[in-house]
Amino acid sequence: MADTGGFQDDDFWSEFYEFLFPPERFSQAEELLAASPLLSFPPGARVLDLCCGPGVFTVPLARLGHRTTGVDRSPAMLERARKLSAEAGVQPEYVRADVREYTAPGAFDTVLNMFTSFGYFEDPADNARALRTMHDCLRPGGSLLLDVAGKELLARRVVPPKVVRRGGDLLVQTDGVLDDWARLRSDWVLVRGERVTRASLVWFVYSAVELRAMVQAAGFERVEVFGGFDGRPYDEAADRLIVRAYRPR
Repeated sequence: MADTGGFQDDDFWSEFYEFLFPPERFSQAEELLAASPLLSFPPGARVLDLCCGPGVFTVPLARLGHRTTGVDRSPAMLERARKLSAEAGVQPEYVRADVREYTAPGAFDTVLNMFTSFGYFEDPADNARALRTMHDCLRPGGSLLLDVAGKELLARRVVPPKVVRRGGDLLVQTDGVLDDWARLRSDWVLVRGERVTRASLVWFVYSAVELRAMVQAAGFERVEVFGGFDGRPYDEAADRLIVRAYRPR
């Protein structure tokens, strides 16, 4: 049996890669970029994909002609992103950095933070600091698109363990609420042949009202909330919590 240290441990991303980034996630990204009004950017836009992972959005954005930069703290994920970029014939810039430390003042037209890559720092001040990084990396008037699983949505989905099979591998995921709905804990058990790997993730979860307030506190204005990449309202029919906000001019 092996244990990983969660999202800060490169072993976690390598061990659970097939479940975190199945082929359909890559195809979904391309479909969203083709259809979503929230992901439609001017030609040649400078786009920062913050917490880019293996380049799920970074690569197709580059293929569309945008000047893309992917930032991630995981060497394993950046290696996969570079390989995927080479196979696609594009050359985004990739930077290994902690989201709290990355600096590129005013360098981007758009900052993306996708698939609930926000809220994982133990200290709430560090999560606020990550938002400030997003703000400072934008040119005046530039936009942030922050995509998470909202607290309202998670309240419908925290159910008995989820079981997922991929080939001969089996993943069991058990979620639980912590601190009066301030955080969520997810315990993962991966069975691969005779090898069993365990991991635990704990992250802060936010309602639309809470996330709006945090984004505004980081210096953003014109904060909009959506319930999906199609621009639907954040209501009982929502399937994501997506915030779009702008750095003041």
